[in-house]
This record gives sequence, C-alpha cells and structure tokens, in this order.
Amino acid sequence: MKYLITGYKGQLGYDVKRELLKRGVKEEDIFAIDKEEMDITDREEVNRVVNDFKPDVIFHCAAWTAVDKAEDMRDACYNVNVVGTKNVVDASLEVGATIIYMSTDYVFDGTKEGLYTEEDKVNPKSVYGKTKFLGEEEVRRNPKHFITRISWVFGINGHNFIRTMLKLAENHSELNVVDDQIGSPTYTVDLAKILVDMSCSDKFGTYNVTNSEYCSWAEFAEYIFESNKKCVKVNKVTTEEYLEITGTKQAYRPRNSRLDKSKLEENFELLPSWKDAVNRYNIELQKEKENA
Repeated sequence: MKYLITGYKGQLGYDVKRELLKRGVKEEDIFAIDKEEMDITDREEVNRVVNDFKPDVIFHCAAWTAVDKAEDMRDACYNVNVVGTKNVVDASLEVGATIIYMSTDYVFDGTKEGLYTEEDKVNPKSVYGKTKFLGEEEVRRNPKHFITRISWVFGINGHNFIRTMLKLAENHSELNVVDDQIGSPTYTVDLAKILVDMSCSDKFGTYNVTNSEYCSWAEFAEYIFESNKKCVKVNKVTTEEYLEITGTKQAYRPRNSRLDKSKLEENFELLPSWKDAVNRYNIELQKEKENA
C-alpha cells in the first residue's frame, strides 16, 4: 500500500505519517507533502504528482483553517478548500485511490438542542464552514471516501488552544474564556490512529470523529491549567461578552458542537476522553521542551 498525505506540515498530517511508520509502513511508501511540493490549487501539478506516485490512499489534510481571515479572504479560502479538494478528488479517481478528508463541526450552525449526527442537515454560517462542506461534496464523488468531521484539534506540530493557554499563563493570573461554545477537543495522535484504521477498511462514508466527552472552551482552559499546575483563574464569559471585552470581530462559531459518535463506535472505535488526551499531550509537550 502507498499513502499520500497532503498538508504534512500541519498538526494532523504530521501525526498521520507518524502513525503509518509506527505500523510498519516503509518510508518510501509514504509521500508526505505540503504546498511547496504540491500546490493543491494547481490542477496540473496535482495530476502530475498523484499520477507519478500512484497512491492507494490519500489523506487530504491540507486546508485553509484560518476561520476569521476567511471572512475577508473568501476567494483564497474557496480556492484551497473547494478547488484544491476538487483537484485532489479528480486525481484520486484517476488512480483509483481511497480519499480521506477532514471536515469540521462548522458545517453545522450549532443551534440544535442535542447531539449532531452525520445525517443532520448542515447549515454552515461562516465562509470556512461553507467551503469545508463544499469540499465534502467534492469528496463524495469518489465512492471510496471517508469524511471525518473533527473539532478543536491539537497536536505537537503546530499552534493550538493548549499552546496558547500555556503561553498566556506565563504572564496572566486570570483570563476570560468563552463558556457558551460546547464541543470536544481532538488530539491528532488519536485521530491519526482512526484515520489509518479507516484506510484499511471499506466502511466508507461520513463520520463524526472527536475525542470522547464534551466541554466548553472555558472548561478546556481550566483543565489545561490544572493538569499543568498553573495558577490561572478562568473567568467564564459568553461569546458576546468576550467580543465586547476584547473589541474583536470574529467569524460565526457554532455554540453547540457536540457530535454524536455512535456510527464511529459501531464501525471502528471511540477515541479516549479529551482529558486523557490532554494528559498525554502534556507529556509530549514536556518531551519537546526537554529536547529543545
């Protein structure tokens, strides 16, 4: 089996490669690339790279993820998340590869009372959410596809909420953190395991894939400080209060991002709890610090 990973310099692409190597896949059977090696918005380049390597599986991790910037840079975001994905899907069809695509909780508007299932009607309210859903629609053209809806991602290879909170803890004794957006943090190490499991399977379709259990951003922050023995008081505020206090303008964010993982449990397995994931990530951060 040969594997192509787009967006390798991101948090997830990095861990997908680590997981493949851990399972004994040879280095030469993995082509982990970023935009320097293949610009996904360049159709000819995508065709050439994919046809030359002829992967059996494409992990399409490359994406425009700057949610707020997307509101002012619609065309650029659309070009990466929709046109880029279309190019990768077309190439996957040419070589007969399975495609695994990362989507987002932002495809929902977050107004539902209970948990969101894969069958629930989408209603993205941000440019980012809209383009990721249009990307999903492109991916569905390949019958051999997996679409994973993920949220609140953190991994060792990049910026994320945990790193931001720990950085702020260096010179803040209290912080205002949003408490009315509820979801599940997702550790790329755990996500990568499921994605590789999917690549060995034919249980194609759309899946909600996040770590187990739910929290607000404020509860997430509290646990980050507690588990890292940082003495920082978290002031729980609403989204509106946060925007007023900071004087910032943000893209729409769903209030309820609680995703139902029954389908994942039925076909694969549930990821560990988000607190367990944070504990393991803390160890990874500590090793990073020691090796710096």
